[in-house]
Amino acid sequence: MKNEREVKNGDVEEEREMKRTRLIERSASPPPPLGFNNPLLPLANAYDEDDEEEEGERRNPQARGSGEEDNGTAIGEGNGNEVVGEEDNGAAIGEGNGNEVVGEADNGAAIGEGNGNEVVGEEDNGAAIGEGNGNEVVGEGEQELNDDEDDASMGRGKHSRHVEVRRDCPYLDTVNRQVLDFDFERFCSVSLSNLNVYACLVCGKYFQGRSQKSHAYTHSLEAGHHVYINLLTEKVYCLPDSYEINDPSLDDIRHVLNPRFSRAQVEELDRNKNWSRALDGSDYLPGMVGLNNIQKTEFVNVTIQSLMRVTPLRNFFLIPENYQHCKSPLVHRFGELTRKIWHARNFKGQVSPHEFLQAVMKASKKRFRIGQQSDPVEFMSWLLNTLHMDLRTSKDGSSIIHQCFQGELEVVREYQGNENKEISRMPFLMLGLDLPPPPLFKDVMEKNIIPQVFLFDLLKKFDGETVTEVVRPRLARMRYRITKCPPYLMFHMVRFKKNNFFKEKNPTLVNFPVKDMELRDYIPSLPTVAEGERVCTKYNLIANIVHDGKPEDGYFRVFVQRKSQELWYEMQDLHVAETLPQMVELSEAYMQIYEQQGE
Repeated sequence: MKNEREVKNGDVEEEREMKRTRLIERSASPPPPLGFNNPLLPLANAYDEDDEEEEGERRNPQARGSGEEDNGTAIGEGNGNEVVGEEDNGAAIGEGNGNEVVGEADNGAAIGEGNGNEVVGEEDNGAAIGEGNGNEVVGEGEQELNDDEDDASMGRGKHSRHVEVRRDCPYLDTVNRQVLDFDFERFCSVSLSNLNVYACLVCGKYFQGRSQKSHAYTHSLEAGHHVYINLLTEKVYCLPDSYEINDPSLDDIRHVLNPRFSRAQVEELDRNKNWSRALDGSDYLPGMVGLNNIQKTEFVNVTIQSLMRVTPLRNFFLIPENYQHCKSPLVHRFGELTRKIWHARNFKGQVSPHEFLQAVMKASKKRFRIGQQSDPVEFMSWLLNTLHMDLRTSKDGSSIIHQCFQGELEVVREYQGNENKEISRMPFLMLGLDLPPPPLFKDVMEKNIIPQVFLFDLLKKFDGETVTEVVRPRLARMRYRITKCPPYLMFHMVRFKKNNFFKEKNPTLVNFPVKDMELRDYIPSLPTVAEGERVCTKYNLIANIVHDGKPEDGYFRVFVQRKSQELWYEMQDLHVAETLPQMVELSEAYMQIYEQQGE
């Protein structure tokens, strides 16, 4: 009986083995070809990596020690286990004490729970999580830091990303240029990150990324806004379809985002007499646009408007290739602001220097910051010296700042009780002019007398003969003489002085020429010109910063000249109006920039 049972069991096992073999061969054979082309057939073989991950979590086999599964899940439990999981879309999980977990996944997770775990996670869009005491976690997945780099390179997983480029998009009519403003800092409005930021061309808000878990993708589904532009690469995408839009109608937005100038256009700026029109129908002059006052930042606005009249400095910063070697954010923000001020295709007739102010606050260590009034002379001195230090290529190298403003003084020092004289030469970017003290008594009409002084009386300080007494660092008698005249001459009228109690202002009016100021008439000791050299000592006024009101509560404004028509404009923040040259002379001048005449 035993032998018969064994024979029957053997026959049954052979039949089962044959059926299993037939079933495997039948499932491995390809399906018969169809008589027609099925357009949905390619979709039948496609799958989503997220679905595959969910399927792997549902299987979740319990493998002690180490395991390699279809979905790459390796789980180790106990003490002293070492678990290694390598998969395209998997998870490496270690539970217990003293586990070491290494997970490498395109879209996976490396999770360690317990005490003393060491977790290392490397993935494109994953997470490395360690829970417990004494965990060491390395590698936190970030959501698609740079989508465009992924577009250009092959993915590390089973699939490579290919972005479709289309010329037509049904959502282009939803682009609203009225709300676009690229003057503010490029940070995501949700995560406050400055990595891979996109601007919604429908509402103007900034969002990070364009993957399925990004804020821009979520905004496209919630608000129904589908057109986005990358603020760094200037590529336009449609979300959630995630295809690139290549349409010439979007070029004006790219020009506003990043204004461009050719060298031929730069040369024609001072000869351009055409006005530009903003989207709201208002007209504006390129280069004569108002600057938004963020909060007590008129000292920055008047300084920027004055420097925009210095032609070599403006031309240098209009072309980014001139300073692309520089890594200073202040230099690049100043260049961006210069291009926006002189751009003729702006959507509005004003510019907000928000990004430049943020760079100033960081570079000056909050010496100049938003919400605190400062002196334009101090800011001008700091800005020119900082730009020079950042632009020079060597320690003793020159820059466009020194080429425009640097002159040379001869200083003769005579100390009390010492007959010897110390003669030295020192460079300068700005000359300080001392105003005479105001009268202490009132006139017959019980009003304060406002004195007037001529500019050439103040310039006698630099004729090499007038003695100026100084107290610091030692009591000495100083004589100054200009030995080299720069192409652009800056004067600073010392109006404000601090005593032991408060800050006082000198209201003395300075009478100065607007055009054809012959410096040799004011300073006869200028060096003589050698034969064959042509050095002009005539200067024309191009910018005049004035201060109105009380020392603490006053405000600054600036008069600037438009060279193409030789007209003068008064500028105070967003206010820009044409004025007469006579009005420039009647103001309380605080800082002036003179331009040397050509040959």
